[in-house]
Amino acid sequence: MGVAIAPADPAPAPERTGPGRAHWLHVAREAADDLATDAVAREQAGKHPFDEVSRLREAGLLTLLAPVQSGGGGADWATACAVLREIAAADGAIGQLLGCHYYLSWGTRFFSSPDLAARVALRSTAEQWCWGGGLARQEASPVLGGRSGRRVLDGRQSYATGVLVADRLAVRAVRAGTGEPLAVLVDPAGPGVRVDADTGGFGQRLVAGGSVEFDAVPVADDDVLGSLSADEEALSPSAALASPVGRLVSVQLLLGMAEGVLAEVREYSRTSHTPWPLTSAAPQAPTDPHVLTAYGELTVLTRSASALADQALDAAREGLSAGDDLGFDQYAEISVLIAMAEAAASRAAHESTTRALDVLGPRAASARLGLDRFWRNARTHTLHEPAARRFREVGDYWLNGTHPAFVLPV
Repeated sequence: MGVAIAPADPAPAPERTGPGRAHWLHVAREAADDLATDAVAREQAGKHPFDEVSRLREAGLLTLLAPVQSGGGGADWATACAVLREIAAADGAIGQLLGCHYYLSWGTRFFSSPDLAARVALRSTAEQWCWGGGLARQEASPVLGGRSGRRVLDGRQSYATGVLVADRLAVRAVRAGTGEPLAVLVDPAGPGVRVDADTGGFGQRLVAGGSVEFDAVPVADDDVLGSLSADEEALSPSAALASPVGRLVSVQLLLGMAEGVLAEVREYSRTSHTPWPLTSAAPQAPTDPHVLTAYGELTVLTRSASALADQALDAAREGLSAGDDLGFDQYAEISVLIAMAEAAASRAAHESTTRALDVLGPRAASARLGLDRFWRNARTHTLHEPAARRFREVGDYWLNGTHPAFVLPV
């Protein structure tokens, strides 16, 4: 493909004063273990995840990516991805909630001026905001009317993640008159905002998705984060990275779900496996060649997708460090590599969450084990991000040299 995989440039000194990657991975594992203890009960209850967000906030994970000088963790995007995978392995829905928060809160660096991005980061960190909503193009976007100092937002939008528990919403709006797409920050507790729950989904039940109505919602100048125009005349390659970098969230969620279900099924197999046909013998390690083969195939599939994800992440880090020196050709190669990683992770999640249940047989249907949640969560996520799109992008690039379209994933 031609993407040179190289370590990212050293971070500026202020960003290196944070606790470091090892610390945050330790914190993430502790948080994941905490979430895993009651994951089945919480998922089956389906309550809005206020408590889960509080757990993440208390662990310091909501401000992980914020600069140290703003009171944040000072971690880089690679560390955030590793944290997301740990959380998703324990609870895919909370992993998605945290991933959406990271992408939207960090995304101001793509669309806003440096000064505005710094001010927003300072407010977000000081008040421990949880971000929700999304900037992807869906149905007709809300309209931002008026002029500086007297802008208002009107319309309605549905969002997959976070709106029921968010302290701030990132909203895709269009400017009245010109139709220019904009990223707008909205306080869901402010006047003119009404949030309704989205109920009835068979998976990802704790992502706190819903619809939001905006009725003459006042919008301050600093809450207009920037343009979302996909016009290559206005869109720089560095800003275009917002699309593939956002897909790294999807990659980590899918890999986390695949690794999570394999870990749980492996533990059950080791401690509770009973020879077939059922006997009174004590549990013993499975020796059925079909079971061993299934574990082997799923492990290879997941590890292979993980290796590709690591390559994609390294390429993204290289692109981010290039800044304004990034060209559209290099951007396209990074985007395609991330598309490959997402397609591989999607297949790994689908195969693992399905076939891991086959390994256990009828016992896997027990509601007490709750293993079906992995399949339901992974399948729900892949309905929003079909692997077929990523395969088509990769094929079109390899065959025709076509650059992937700028489409925001969240």
